[in-house]
Amino acid sequence: MSISQESFGLGLRVEHYQALAEPGLANRPDWLEIISENYMVPGGKPLWHLQQLRRDYAMVMHGVSLSIGSSDPLDLNYLRELRALADRIEPAWVSDHLCWTGVDHRNLHDLLPLALNRATLEQLLPRIDQVQEVLGRRLVLENVSSYLQFEADELGEAAFIAELARRSGCGLLLDVNNVYVSSRNHGFDPRAYIDAIPPESVVQIHLAGHEDQGDLVIDTHDHPVCEAVWQLYAYTLARLGPRPTMIERDDHIPPLPELLAELDLARALALAQEPVTA
Repeated sequence: MSISQESFGLGLRVEHYQALAEPGLANRPDWLEIISENYMVPGGKPLWHLQQLRRDYAMVMHGVSLSIGSSDPLDLNYLRELRALADRIEPAWVSDHLCWTGVDHRNLHDLLPLALNRATLEQLLPRIDQVQEVLGRRLVLENVSSYLQFEADELGEAAFIAELARRSGCGLLLDVNNVYVSSRNHGFDPRAYIDAIPPESVVQIHLAGHEDQGDLVIDTHDHPVCEAVWQLYAYTLARLGPRPTMIERDDHIPPLPELLAELDLARALALAQEPVTA
């Protein structure tokens, strides 16, 4: 199944397997995003549910273990298993995070930020090529939230991501909440960040909630989307045009109707947007 630019999805979570399978579900999402690693197995109940839902929903795959920014060699066994899952469910695209998750063959199970400089760019380019060759698909990479910056940084994050997309041909998963979180933590203008992103590279948008501690904002995915992120999302759509948009919730997961109602807010904002010119 294809996914249109004006479509709205949800992250597939165990708590919603049954509700999403109901034939009379009102106002259902247009598509579902799966966490790739949850289904990279030869069988079992999660994969069975995925195969059932695949009959009725378009799918995209979103991983957390690629570690594209690590100095370790890419894990070819992982990439082959990822390719096998993609061949099985035929997602509209495959994404992961622009980060590193471990080094010296140790997975730290966190999405760690990169040094934003030319050396990192040159390291990433052949790794993206390798991933795309193994997958036989374009790789889509997501901006992560961050809580520190490196002395070795030479570029702003948006400029770094824009150049990476242009040079590698990868797609971008623009997480608007992560832009907002990082802008609060580092003091940059989130709208200027959006302005710097090449529209033609943006394949998907993420929306999520966070924990605001005042001096520190933490990307927790356990709250509804806040008003400031909704406003930034509206600005993003006005700048980029419509994009497939999804709401992420990874903790304190509410009943499905609550998330569908939140998704309706995204739909309403998308319908209300008029283009913004520079």
